[in-house]
Amino acid sequence: MSPTTIALATAAGVLAASWAGTRAVMLYARARLLDVPNERSSHAAPTPRGGGLAIILAFLAGLMVLALTGVVPARLALAVGPGAAAISAIGWMDDHGHVAARWRSLVHFAAAFWALAWLGGMPALRVGEGAATLGVFGWVVGALGIVWVTNLYNFMDGIDGIAAGEAVSAGIAAVALLWISGAPGVAAVTLLVVAASAGFLAWNWPPARIFMGDVGSGTLGYLFAVLALASEDAGAVPLLLWVVLLGVFVLDATVTLVRRLMRGERVYEAHRSHAYQRAVQAGHPHARVSGTVLGLNAALAAIALAAVLRPALILPAFLGAIVFLALAYRLVERIHPMSPRPPRGG
Repeated sequence: MSPTTIALATAAGVLAASWAGTRAVMLYARARLLDVPNERSSHAAPTPRGGGLAIILAFLAGLMVLALTGVVPARLALAVGPGAAAISAIGWMDDHGHVAARWRSLVHFAAAFWALAWLGGMPALRVGEGAATLGVFGWVVGALGIVWVTNLYNFMDGIDGIAAGEAVSAGIAAVALLWISGAPGVAAVTLLVVAASAGFLAWNWPPARIFMGDVGSGTLGYLFAVLALASEDAGAVPLLLWVVLLGVFVLDATVTLVRRLMRGERVYEAHRSHAYQRAVQAGHPHARVSGTVLGLNAALAAIALAAVLRPALILPAFLGAIVFLALAYRLVERIHPMSPRPPRGG
């Protein structure tokens, strides 16, 4: 079989395994891992969580198949797989009971440096026809970037269907752009992320029957971050365009974090200040909000495609995407502003 046929067949198997695995995790979680609503929740009924375990196990199995068949280079598989396994393990532990932030951070940074070591460090960043080389400093930037995307993806997993939908929609766009750019290995790994997320999404689309949990959301963020760096390293889709594809999550999480820091809030505490959460609070159902994110992702994919076809447009596309998303964020702010700064100790 051709590498393309192997990749497609493996992705189909990963999708089926994720779907079946999610159902198995749901049966387990109903007795041992229920997410009980509180004042900061966006759901009303106790719901099992931890379904992301099926995503990650199906993905890792598919990655092993593609590595053993030579569809994916061993260097890429080693950059992606062990770190994803480590982050999913600490996430699974955190889903069962709180794990101190210092231990989670230690695992996240260790996984980030592991990936950078196999990728040969932070690649030069292409901006238009030129590139910026960061040298040794790039290791710090790269590790911080991977850890931030790992955590922001977790922050954005707060309503039915949004995190898995982001993985499927942004991932499909990335696969297409990677194929156009001549990076079949990175495209194949990204396709596995899409397939594993789609199998889970069948159970998680509103009204969700199971939640992803930290085991899935953090690991998906890590996977996208490492794949973005691998894509830049391969001279395929530039890192800036991966930021465009994931722009809804990146902008919402980053702007919300900065605003909460400026307001003196304890940023490590749970909250409902993200734009997508406030859209739900304004009366829009989960399906509409998650569906809107899919629509925004389609527009962002079109912007990224234009820049892939004409590299001179990379920076304008990046800046244009920021303006586009800022307008969307501002619209949410108008219909449901961030709540007034809470009192100290409140």
